[in-house]
Amino acid sequence: MSTADPYLTPFTWRYGSPEMREIWSEQTTRRLWRRIWVALARVQSRYGLVNAAQLADLEAHVEEVDLNQSRAVESEIHHDVMAEVTVYARQCPTGGGIIHLGATSMDVKDNASALQVRQALDLIIARLDDLLQAFAEQIERWADTICMAYTHLQPAEPTTLGYRLALYAQDLLEDRADLVRARGNWRGKGIKGAVGTSASYALLLDQRVEPAAFEAQVMAELGLPSWSLANQTYPRRQDWAILNHLAGLSSTLYRFAMDLRVLQTPAIGEWAEPFGEKQVGSSAMPFKRNPIEAEKIDSLARYLAQIPRVAWDNAALSLLERTLDDSANRRIILPEAFLTADEIIRSTSRLIRGLRVNQIALSHSLTQYGPFAGIEALLMRLVQAGADRQVMHGFLRQIALQAWREIEAGKENTLPEMLAAQPELQRFLTEEEIYAALDVTTYVGDATQRALALAKVLRTTIDGK
Repeated sequence: MSTADPYLTPFTWRYGSPEMREIWSEQTTRRLWRRIWVALARVQSRYGLVNAAQLADLEAHVEEVDLNQSRAVESEIHHDVMAEVTVYARQCPTGGGIIHLGATSMDVKDNASALQVRQALDLIIARLDDLLQAFAEQIERWADTICMAYTHLQPAEPTTLGYRLALYAQDLLEDRADLVRARGNWRGKGIKGAVGTSASYALLLDQRVEPAAFEAQVMAELGLPSWSLANQTYPRRQDWAILNHLAGLSSTLYRFAMDLRVLQTPAIGEWAEPFGEKQVGSSAMPFKRNPIEAEKIDSLARYLAQIPRVAWDNAALSLLERTLDDSANRRIILPEAFLTADEIIRSTSRLIRGLRVNQIALSHSLTQYGPFAGIEALLMRLVQAGADRQVMHGFLRQIALQAWREIEAGKENTLPEMLAAQPELQRFLTEEEIYAALDVTTYVGDATQRALALAKVLRTTIDGK
């Protein structure tokens, strides 16, 4: 069978950034393992367990990862950590014999994955800051641009485009806060041995230092806090929690992308994705301008939303001091969750910065549906002028439904003219007052001010990071 074109996951080349792929690459993983072994040996040297020449030898070869050699060894012994130990030891004739002294595999692998998650979080948060900056710019740009709001996918009352964008950004700001908090609390397993009791280290140290103090020194070398208690692994609930936060972030961006898709439909046509001069929308229909970026965001977000379920099982089914049935799927779910989130955020940034707004379509929607929203303001004006609210509500409803039937028949909206001509209303308001009440361009409350206030919060958050 030919191996000229082996299967590659789409995350290898299509989704996610080179920076995020580098964090989760096998080369990075093995390099982190070696750095952990060096940190362990460095602290062991303080207590006479490793001599200076052995430590120097490990340090000299720490970056010389040879994946081909490691995989060749692993194919024989079927243990990834020991394969790397074997290759590293071959490269270190003086220090190779003390690599992994006292450690269990998860002292290395769990701390390495914790370091990778933290690096990935730093990149995700930086991406979010860029996206929030883009939102702030667009919110300010469109803060007082009036458009129809929709509830139940039906025209409701007017809002502003900036206010609508601010709603997505407000959720995104909460997503960022969750991730920043998780990043601050993120911990590795520590250096605790096979079942977390530190028995191997206590034996080696022979009361020269308490195992907990020894562990603290190793983790300080790595710059990574650790859990005070762990079994063979760090608590798998930690993975579930961070993946939940990523899934929550994806729900915010899913909603924005879905709304863009709705508003890009020609029947509404108020928003659209940027579309390149040479971009092809359809292989069959040359006229198509499909919202492919928004559809991709929703597709990937749908996938990301499912990943926490696997992490939940890993946490709940980690029997006694640990089972190995989390190992294979963690190789997939941790990198792919972060690569998916990375791709979703970067794609959303492109959409926000390149968002196309059709102001003619905005105006058309307001002309067609805005007067219906103005009925609420008219009702309140009538009551203020002495009318019975319930009587007027029924009367206005009848006129509105008549006007709606005309729109459904393809006619223009003549609701303002119909209402202004009603003697029942003219008993309380003049024609000019009726028209003024129906002018929805004045019926957006403090939407502009609230949108601009949120944009200011976004900028303050980013600048103060």
